[in-house]
Amino acid sequence: MIAGFDVTHDTRQKGRSVGALVASLNLQFSRYFSAVSMHVNGEELSNDIAVQMTKAVVKFRSINNAVPSKIIFYRDGVGDGNIHYVLSHEVDLIKKALDPLFPDGGVKLTVVIVSKKINARIFCKNDNPPPGTVVDDVITMPDRYDFYLVSQSVRQGTVSPTYYNVIYDTVGLAPDLLQRLTYKLTHMYYNWSGTVRVPAPVQYAHKLAFLVGQSIHRAPNPSLDDLLYFL
Repeated sequence: MIAGFDVTHDTRQKGRSVGALVASLNLQFSRYFSAVSMHVNGEELSNDIAVQMTKAVVKFRSINNAVPSKIIFYRDGVGDGNIHYVLSHEVDLIKKALDPLFPDGGVKLTVVIVSKKINARIFCKNDNPPPGTVVDDVITMPDRYDFYLVSQSVRQGTVSPTYYNVIYDTVGLAPDLLQRLTYKLTHMYYNWSGTVRVPAPVQYAHKLAFLVGQSIHRAPNPSLDDLLYFL
C-alpha cells in the first residue's frame, strides 16, 4: 500500500486545518481510498492520521481479502522543526492503531517526509538534470536516510528537486528500490500526462485537502471514499 498525506489551511475558519489521506487499494496503484479530517491543533492531527490509516487498511482488506504486506507512507506538509514530533507522535500512533490488524509481527511501515520548499538546486553542465535524477550523497545529511529526486521537467528556468527524508523504516527496501518506486509514482497522477513533482498519492492528498479547505469546508460524504472525485 502506498499512502500520501497533506495538510492545508481552511480559508473560512482561522486556525483550522484540513488533513487529507489518500491510500492505494490495489496492486496496480490505480484505485484509492481517501479520508479528510478537520483539526485545530497538532495532537488532533496525529490521532486523525492513525484513524484514517486504520480505515484505509480495513478497506484494503475488504477488497483484497488480506492486509497489505508493506505500507509506504509519504508525509507532506512538515517542516524540519516538526520531524521529531511526526516520528514520536504520528508514527507511534499509526503503529499502535495498525499493529492489531497485522497478526504476524505487526505492520511493516516506511515513513517518508516529502519537502518541496527547499533551496537546493542541481545542475548538469549546460542544462537541467533529466527527470529521474537522484542525488543521495555529498549534499545530503550523513545522519539521515535521505535523497533528492528530480522527477519533472521544466521548459524554462531551473528545475527544483524534491527532498525525501526516510524517518522510519521496517519494510527494508534497498535505497535504490525506494528511489525508483518514488520516481515511478510521480508518473501516476491522472490529471497530468507527464511526471509531477511528488508521488501521485501525495498530489491526490494535496488536491483533496485544497478542495475541502477552499470550497466545501467539511468532510465529504463517506460514500465517496473510494472515488477520485476531487480531481
